[in-house]
Amino acid sequence: MQSVEEILGKLETADNTTKNKIENILVDQGKAVVPELVHQLQVVRGVKRGVVAMTLIRIGEASVEYLKKAASSNKDFEWVAKYLISEIKGVAA
Repeated sequence: MQSVEEILGKLETADNTTKNKIENILVDQGKAVVPELVHQLQVVRGVKRGVVAMTLIRIGEASVEYLKKAASSNKDFEWVAKYLISEIKGVAA
């Protein structure tokens, strides 16, 4: 199985169809990849960041604990985590 980082690396040259496939691959891996996705969300930019964020939202409740943990140790990331958690829970932040 490829690492999250390897999978995200394919986004650099991906068209929209490929982006969707990559997102689906990550979503299918579920909770197992959430810690790495939360880490990646703090370091990647651009298209990669958007795909990681959407993947965490689609994985859902399993992402919340890790987002909260990351926000508590990285204040610059706090607003991102709060936004994603609000999207997952379906409520206004």
